[in-house]
Amino acid sequence: MAEILVIADIHLSPANPQTDTFAALIARAAKADALYILGDLFDYWVGDDQPLPDAIGHTLDQLSALPCKKYFQAGNRDFLVGQNLLDRIGAEYLPDVFPLAHQGETMLLCHGDTLCTDDHAYQAMRLQLRSAAFRCDFLGKPLAERIAIAEGLRARSKTESSSKPEDIMDVNPAAVSALMQSEGSKLLIHGHTHRPAIHRLADGRVRVVTGDWSTHGWLVALNANVITLERFDSSSTEIVDRVNLSESSKTARETPR
Repeated sequence: MAEILVIADIHLSPANPQTDTFAALIARAAKADALYILGDLFDYWVGDDQPLPDAIGHTLDQLSALPCKKYFQAGNRDFLVGQNLLDRIGAEYLPDVFPLAHQGETMLLCHGDTLCTDDHAYQAMRLQLRSAAFRCDFLGKPLAERIAIAEGLRARSKTESSSKPEDIMDVNPAAVSALMQSEGSKLLIHGHTHRPAIHRLADGRVRVVTGDWSTHGWLVALNANVITLERFDSSSTEIVDRVNLSESSKTARETPR
């Protein structure tokens, strides 16, 4: 069985095309069974008519040529990705929470922003931006106006994030627990927070957070019962942490209730 790869928070933009790092991912993914993109492939996306520089267009062409199955889940920056873009890269659209069956376990995949419930201002804005009314109104505006709005929102987000306490921009433990319990899952993989780690929770569950591609690429690899969190660039790969699902299951069985 070939591996399954999970990535998030690549943030492709004209200033950050990630050409070399993405080429390293493509070489790895060419041998994979599937590639899951958990949102924020782009720094922002204002509709499938958004112009792309040649470097990003080449990256998308490489993604399209991959023989493995590809899946895309919307992030907070590219929730307006439409069917035209999905067709271009040959990817299937996933819901906000996707249960992935793997080795007899159900793994939940999500972008991660819905779990940051302590950031009330962000959650209110998310509710507004994801509404059908906003989508219809926004996509009806001229392209130049949409780009200006997106860049304004990005600047505002950076300013507001710098003044927010660090803890409210991370996931809420109760929200994580509630999601995993409701779906009957012992494993959650997400992005968004830019805090890559494998968290071994007290109840035997595991939360894996992949990182953002600011200085390195990050991925989560599923190989049989082993999950690895890896940091990589065009010349090297480092395993940051790993967890064995069979050991996690054993811990869960032995945890007193």
